[in-house]
Amino acid sequence: MALLDILHHPDKRLREKAKPVERFDAALQRLIDDMFETMYAAPGVGLAATQVGIAQRVAVMDCAVEEGKREPLVVINPEIVAPAEPEDVEEGCLSVPGVRDKIKRYKRLKLTALDRTGKPYEIEADGLLAQCIQHEVDHLNGKLYIDYLSSVKRERLMKRMREEQASEEQ
Repeated sequence: MALLDILHHPDKRLREKAKPVERFDAALQRLIDDMFETMYAAPGVGLAATQVGIAQRVAVMDCAVEEGKREPLVVINPEIVAPAEPEDVEEGCLSVPGVRDKIKRYKRLKLTALDRTGKPYEIEADGLLAQCIQHEVDHLNGKLYIDYLSSVKRERLMKRMREEQASEEQ
């Protein structure tokens, strides 16, 4: 396994719409394993292939709430079905490091996807897992959580991010 480079905003590849996965081969399995290793090392709870420069509809997640426990989830060619109950949640992103803000996400949803072997499955998710699924599917569609912010809030967030990056480089 290998750590992958996570792209940071404003890298244009983050805006690319991912293509459906058609081949479930050894290269895909390596990508999934590398994405998990990268996500855990970051650390994060989700990572989309587009965040590591791969325009395929693949994301990995682990929203385990119990300390020391892992609940890895692979979603390939995901589709969100029946989202319900919008709510305000605080969100951050590995591709927009060091900043967080409140946005609207659905509290509950159904997800249809393929697992790492190509087998279809459906799950019902709520809470953090539902939020993470929406966040990663947005990445696969070329969208970032900051796109949900007003232009004023987004610019303020970007300014804070640039300032933090500048202070780290000194």
